[in-house]
Amino acid sequence: MKKYFFITMLLLAGLFFSNSLAQETKTDSIEVYLIDSYIAPEKPTVFNISFFASKRCNAKLILDGKYEITISDSLSENHQAKLDLVDYNLISKIIPFYIIVSDSNGNKYTSQNYNLDLPQEIKIEEESNFLLLGVFFGTVFLVPTPAYIITRESDHFALTKEIPIISFRSGNINYPFGYFAIEYTHIFDADASNFFRLGYKQLLETPVIKYIAPGISGFTNFEGYSGIGLEVSIGMFDIFQTFTVYSRYRYNTQPSISDRNFHEISVGLYSNFFSIHI
Repeated sequence: MKKYFFITMLLLAGLFFSNSLAQETKTDSIEVYLIDSYIAPEKPTVFNISFFASKRCNAKLILDGKYEITISDSLSENHQAKLDLVDYNLISKIIPFYIIVSDSNGNKYTSQNYNLDLPQEIKIEEESNFLLLGVFFGTVFLVPTPAYIITRESDHFALTKEIPIISFRSGNINYPFGYFAIEYTHIFDADASNFFRLGYKQLLETPVIKYIAPGISGFTNFEGYSGIGLEVSIGMFDIFQTFTVYSRYRYNTQPSISDRNFHEISVGLYSNFFSIHI
């Protein structure tokens, strides 16, 4: 009996250890990227903080290890607040703080520790975070998407840039319900080479890939070449839990002149980091 009891205890201990190890190695976390945290000299008691999360979440700030301050009660990737420090008994000139975020399922994740100097002009906690913000800005606004254009007469290479401007919140944690975007396309070696576009995409999250997004847009070159584009995008995988690599097919048609219809295939990066969330 002692032998079986000993074996049973070993099995239970092994199960407990494996379960603990699985919890400790959980990788589906939310990353917090601090953008800035500072006290402006013209408002020496107001703490300005803004940060970006890799997934939509609620956020709280733990200030000086004892003050819990709600930053956002609604799910969002972008968080910012202005906190009047007069209401808090802060003695030291260097105040530690960290951020706690929670997803729609109530799972909580904690950021690294930061420090706030009192008082001081604009302070970026880490140069890498400032660089990260620059990477976000450059990717969203500057890096173009390559595209392949197929017309009735010939094929062309193109560069296009889509910028989400208004995103609609949803119950999903990763993506908005849909978004409006503006877009500019340059087609090389084509009679009509520059197009401006305004469109809407509907994002449908799926269990295997990231999403499927049907969309519609209107385009024009402001010289009499205007039409409608019908498209579908497939979100394939994420990069740094921030950008989604997608592939897109779009059929562009000018109803009055069918000879100008053309197909468009492109691969790009999607992020709604700088769009307005409503």
